[in-house]
Amino acid sequence: MSQPVEVDVVIIGGGLAGLSAARRLDRAGVEWLLVEGSDRIGGRVATDVIDGWRMDRGFQTLNTAYPRLPALVDIDALDLRYFTSGVLVRRCGELHRLENPVREPLMTPQTLISGIGTLTDRLKFAALATRCATLPVHRLLDMPETTTQEMLRAAGLSHRIIEEALRPFFSGVFADRTLDTSSHVAAMVLRSFARGRIGVPAAGMAALPAAIAGPLPFPQLLIGARALAVGPGMVVTEGGEVRCRAVIVATDPIGAATLLPDRLPRPDVHSLTTFYFGADRAPVDEPILLLDGDRREIIANTVVMSNAAPEYAPGGKSLIAATVVGISAPSGASETVIRVELARMYGVPTDDWELLGVVTVPQALPAARPPQTRLRKPVHLGDGLFVAGDHRDSPSIQGAMAGGWRTAGSVLASLGARVGV
Repeated sequence: MSQPVEVDVVIIGGGLAGLSAARRLDRAGVEWLLVEGSDRIGGRVATDVIDGWRMDRGFQTLNTAYPRLPALVDIDALDLRYFTSGVLVRRCGELHRLENPVREPLMTPQTLISGIGTLTDRLKFAALATRCATLPVHRLLDMPETTTQEMLRAAGLSHRIIEEALRPFFSGVFADRTLDTSSHVAAMVLRSFARGRIGVPAAGMAALPAAIAGPLPFPQLLIGARALAVGPGMVVTEGGEVRCRAVIVATDPIGAATLLPDRLPRPDVHSLTTFYFGADRAPVDEPILLLDGDRREIIANTVVMSNAAPEYAPGGKSLIAATVVGISAPSGASETVIRVELARMYGVPTDDWELLGVVTVPQALPAARPPQTRLRKPVHLGDGLFVAGDHRDSPSIQGAMAGGWRTAGSVLASLGARVGV
C-alpha cells in the first residue's frame, strides 16, 4: 500500500492494543491508518513454525474469562486446546497436585490432601480464589492496594505455601519473582483463572492477532513502515509524513516512551526466556503446568505444550516449554542447567531431548507495582496524542486488548465521533 498523506487517526503498532483500537475506530467509521514497523502484526504475540514445531514467542495462553476476548474474536473459531485446571508441584522428589477449587470442585479432596502447604493454607487459598471470582470487579478494586506478596500474607497464607507454590506460579505470570506486582493485578488474575479455561489456539498464539485483524480492511494496515517521529497532528515514517487529527502510540512501553519522551516516563519492564525442547515421549501424560516447589528459582514453570495441542509438534513427538524469569542467553552452560532442572522436575532423563530454540522476550510485561490507579492509567496525553497498551491497563493479553479498545474510545470522544460502539 502507498502511504497516505492525511487520515483522521494514525495508530503506531500492530500488536493486540493497536489492532483492538483499529477495530473500534473502524466500527465507528473513522478513517484510520495502522503503521507497524516489523514485517508482521501481533507484537509480542507470535508463533514461529519450524519443521513442524510451533513455538510461540514465549509461553503464552488465552483465558476464556478475559472480558474483551469474545467482543473481538469468535472464540470457537480459534479452536482452543485446553490445559488442565490446576498445577503440579515438584517438592522433595514427589509430585503434588493443586486443583482450581472454583472450576474443579470435584477435585477439591485431592487438593485438600496435597503435600503443599498445610490444610489451613489450602482452605484459605480456596477462599481467596473464590472471593476474587465472585465479587464484582469494582469491589475488588476498592480494596486497599498492596503488593501481591502482602495480599497473600494478609489472606493468612503461610510462608511455606507462598514459597512452594504461589511464588513460582505468580513469578511466571508476572515475570516478577519478588511479587511486588500490585494486589489489584493479582486479584484480577485469580479472578480470570478461577472463572475461565486456559488454552492455546491449535494454530499457535499468532492466531489471536490474526483473528482480531481479520475484519479490518487490509490496505489500512501499513506493515514494515517504522515510525520515526510523532507530534501533534503528524507522524513521520520512513515513507514520509502523515498528517492526522489524532495519534495512538500502541507500541511496547519502551517504544512508546521513546516516541513520546516528554509525555511518558520510561517504564520498568520484566523479561522472560522460554526454552523449547522436542522429545520422543512426553514426560507427563496430561496438559498441566508444573512448578518447582523446591525453591531453586531457576525454572518458573514448565509444560508439555503438545499434551494440550498436538498440533504444536510433529506426529509422535512432544514439545516441552520451560520458562525462566529474566534474560537467559542461550549457551551450553545454561542449556545444561535447564536440562538438569527439567530432569529433576519431571523425574525423567532429558539428555536425549532436542533443544529446538530459546526465545527471550526482553519486554515481556510492564512492571505493575502499586499504585496502579484501578488498572486504568490516563491514555490521552494532550494535543491529540494518545497511548495504548498493557502498560496503561493490566499487564496481560486482556490488558492489551482492553487498553486498545479504551484508548480508541477516548479518541472517538475527542473527535466528537460515536463512542458507544
